[in-house]
Amino acid sequence: MPILGSRGAAAASAFGFTSGGIALEVDYLLVAGGGAGAQGFNGGGGGGGMRTSFPGGTKTLLVAPVTNITAGTGGAAPPAGTNQQPAQVGENSDIGGTIQSSGGGTGGSWQSASYPNRLNQNISGGSGGGSNQGVGGGAPGGNLGGAGNKGGYSPSEGNDGGASGSNYSASGGGGAGSVGQNATGGNSGPAGNGGSGSGSAILGPSTTYAGGGGGSPRYSGVPVGSGGSGGGGSGKNSDGPTSAIGTPGSDGLGGGGGGSFYSNSGPVPGSNGGSGIVVVRIPAATAPGTLSVAPGTNSLATHPSGDKICTFTVDGTLSL
Repeated sequence: MPILGSRGAAAASAFGFTSGGIALEVDYLLVAGGGAGAQGFNGGGGGGGMRTSFPGGTKTLLVAPVTNITAGTGGAAPPAGTNQQPAQVGENSDIGGTIQSSGGGTGGSWQSASYPNRLNQNISGGSGGGSNQGVGGGAPGGNLGGAGNKGGYSPSEGNDGGASGSNYSASGGGGAGSVGQNATGGNSGPAGNGGSGSGSAILGPSTTYAGGGGGSPRYSGVPVGSGGSGGGGSGKNSDGPTSAIGTPGSDGLGGGGGGSFYSNSGPVPGSNGGSGIVVVRIPAATAPGTLSVAPGTNSLATHPSGDKICTFTVDGTLSL
């Protein structure tokens, strides 16, 4: 088990530890849960906030024998119903309460004078949700997407969702790599694509995470918004109680859910955001022989370099 050196002791003092305690410097990747996509001509959810130190960034410290890890779950989709319920933001991911990333924002919900109880919101998050459309008759004339980088981190954990004007299709949720695309071309124009995710090679091969969900159009047959790279779900443009449901964000990647289409066959639910992931990479020179992770759904592997890679796809613990 590592003992504090002069550098480690100074860094760990902020946590109330003195010489002889634990101070293990590790690289990390945190991807929070993606936001849910909304119902009825609606915006895509934002990708989960993504933060990483690898390669070359500032490492974080493990300063306890057992560290609690939260791998953020994806935002829950609103159920089917005449009066919409809000889509849910993704859950934050966290390492020991010392560093975290923010869950993705929700896709905005359609609202009009005919349906005043429908929720018209775009919520900020790691990446913001894509905006809904306003449909005349006293409804909002146009909407901005939700704001990204909710945690105010530098570098940013994510990007804003796209905007939509009055009688436009819905826009895409933001991703870790780029903003969500605005809906264009009026009420028969295409929906906005989800923002792209961002890549990380902390596991070895590069993987793209935290893509935004695509928006859904106003009319059937109009092009949908595609999900952003990194697990973003696509919007839908088909009528039907199941074919109108947006594609969920990908689990383990923190993708935002795609916007669902309005169905004349009956109300449909929105789409779930994808769950996130937490990775802790411990240098070979300092990795303790007693290292373990729990529960068994999570994994501990050895990289060809000798580094130990602890991967969490569900909440768990890392023991030194």
